[in-house]
Amino acid sequence: MVERTVRPGAVLVAAAAGFVIGELLASALIGVVSTLTHFPGGFAGLAAARQDPWWASSLSLVGLWVGFVVAIVAATRAGGLGPWPHQWRFEIGDLWYVVLGVAAQFVVAILYRPFHLRHLNAPVDKLFGAAHGAGFVLLVVLTTFGAPIVEEWFFRGVVFRGLVALGATRSPRLAVTLGVVLSALIFAAVHGEARQFAGLAGLGVVLAIVAWRTKRLLPSALTHVSFNAVAMASVIAHRVH
Repeated sequence: MVERTVRPGAVLVAAAAGFVIGELLASALIGVVSTLTHFPGGFAGLAAARQDPWWASSLSLVGLWVGFVVAIVAATRAGGLGPWPHQWRFEIGDLWYVVLGVAAQFVVAILYRPFHLRHLNAPVDKLFGAAHGAGFVLLVVLTTFGAPIVEEWFFRGVVFRGLVALGATRSPRLAVTLGVVLSALIFAAVHGEARQFAGLAGLGVVLAIVAWRTKRLLPSALTHVSFNAVAMASVIAHRVH
């Protein structure tokens, strides 16, 4: 059933504003800390660095997530986007979504293999390459658990539902289809990684379908967690060897 009481324009404006706020806050936090730590070259030096220090990666995530939370609150208050009933409730059947996330990671890897793309792991190297010890552990926790929860609430709980509501009055079925596709493309584009765009868009389609079919966010979050966990396991295994 397509939601009809939502004000989609306000929801999507809230999502866009929250993203901008998050990016600005992340940049401000990184700029301040780079100045305090006397990082070589300051903020410009960080932008040109092949590997980010752990604190820059962590602040980038946290700042962006604050913007996402602002968007979620604004979408609820100004856009009338109430939460799905029991959207974070765990059901025993949700364990299958952990398997789905693992399978999705392997499917993406298989589909990418014939293209022999170079520097495919560059984003991971940039994020984790300079992190060690407690900083590395913090980044693993943030990317494996924090990112899926916040991103599912934002992309599937706000952006996807806002897009569906936008076309609900004309064709509910088409609205859901377009919502799935457009939210997946936005999800991939926001990550800013051209080589990973196709894989992220495919994952976004899967996550949107899961969220819509279950009318909950926990199943898509579990899928997202296990998808990221496989990538993190690969990073850890590479370091161990």
